[in-house]
Amino acid sequence: MSALNLFYSFRIRLLLVLAALLVATLGLQYYLNRRAERKQAELNERARQETDRVIAEQEQALSAATALGIKSISQREWLYNLYEHAKAKQPLLDEKAGRITNILVVASDGRVLDSLKDYNPIQKPDGTLEYFYLHEVKLPPLITPVELEGDTTAQLPQSSTAPAPQGAGEPRAFVLPVETDKRGRNYIIVALGSANAPSGMVNREEASSVLYTLAVFLLMAFLTTLLVWRFTRPIKDLSEAARRVAAGELDFRVPAERRDEMGALGARFNEMIAGLGRTRELESRLNQAERSAVVGRLASAIAHEIRNPLNYINLTLDHLRTAFAPEDLSKRETFERLAVQLKKEVARINTRITEFLKYSRPTRLELQPLNLKSLSEDALRMVEVQAVECGIETRVEAEGDVPAIMGDEDSLRSVFTNLIINGLQAIDGGGGSLTIHLARENGNARIEFTDTGRGISPENIPQIFEPYFSTKETGTGLGLAIVKKAVDDHGGTISVRSSPGAGTTFTITLPVKPAAR
Repeated sequence: MSALNLFYSFRIRLLLVLAALLVATLGLQYYLNRRAERKQAELNERARQETDRVIAEQEQALSAATALGIKSISQREWLYNLYEHAKAKQPLLDEKAGRITNILVVASDGRVLDSLKDYNPIQKPDGTLEYFYLHEVKLPPLITPVELEGDTTAQLPQSSTAPAPQGAGEPRAFVLPVETDKRGRNYIIVALGSANAPSGMVNREEASSVLYTLAVFLLMAFLTTLLVWRFTRPIKDLSEAARRVAAGELDFRVPAERRDEMGALGARFNEMIAGLGRTRELESRLNQAERSAVVGRLASAIAHEIRNPLNYINLTLDHLRTAFAPEDLSKRETFERLAVQLKKEVARINTRITEFLKYSRPTRLELQPLNLKSLSEDALRMVEVQAVECGIETRVEAEGDVPAIMGDEDSLRSVFTNLIINGLQAIDGGGGSLTIHLARENGNARIEFTDTGRGISPENIPQIFEPYFSTKETGTGLGLAIVKKAVDDHGGTISVRSSPGAGTTFTITLPVKPAAR
């Protein structure tokens, strides 16, 4: 198999498409991963720098607050006064940038001796001071930078010698012991608030990576669905075609423009439909041949068993009319009328037998040059009296030079007569017209029989040339079947167009020269 044929293979193309989708997915995912790694490195660096900044600010704020607390102890001045004077010299104590939320000076027994805010001693009316205790103060987790030994009086809840497990910039409180000459050991507690350190950046980046991956997955799923839809459409077409074939429709074809296996399958399917159509046509012909054979045997039996008695009845009627006619004129007139009516019925039976014989037996044409105009006028003369009685106008029209044809005169006269009689019978209530139009068409002769009768219903048109199909109560259904057989024997075609209530036109085309048989 050549490389070009491999490319047009349905399976190879599907594998190539899937491989391309896989490569595109992996490539895009690799690019997104590399991009996420670079972004993560940038975020880590920024987080490290921000952590260093927060730690530096924390150290500076702790140093400034410790110095302020020691100054409060040594100078016996309230912290909030020192704080207001120190803000101008210490930018970290500024409220806009300050991380210090409170500074407390605590005695060894847990009394809050001084506080930057909220917990200062309250002076009573008698001049004594009422102190807050450390356990009443709301503080963040306490951290002691140094080990406190031998101190059993300090009330320091939640204190720990190890750093609290919190990230840089989180709220916390530092405890620093201060030894004094008169007061003994005091504690300076510096409460620091949040430094607004960057948080959640890594999580946001991880979420962005997940979103990118989801977008890639959805894109590839959409492309895969689109390709699967495109590749499976021929299968759907074949499924629909199989359903229509099962329903008996054989006049359509599936698209077979593709050059892969699906295109080849569509072509084979079309060949199968064409074969089924030919098989159906052959079955129809076989069925018609079988019916013709049955009719032939029936016609032979009728001709043998009925025609001889009919001939005897016909001759006997003639003998009765001449030899046994009544003398009385009134009786003779009735006798004559009945005899004529009996002869007509005998003739009608004989005509039906002749129709059976013509349809069932192989035709032997005696070809000779025929003038279609003369043949049409002769056929009209046979119904001229009936047409006049019904008020039906009959005429023959010739368009240009109508060619003579080679045909069997008796067979074609029977064709013309059948179509003319059908046209007259279709015109109910009298009036109307029946026209035979002759013309040359592409080297053939065209004969059109047009009446202004009741027309043929659309559902009956496909069956009117089938034997034994008739819409008349007394019809045998062989008239138009004999017409079509005679036209086919001459190598011609016959078609019909009709509108209910507007009339019918039968069109016959006959070759000027008969085809070789």
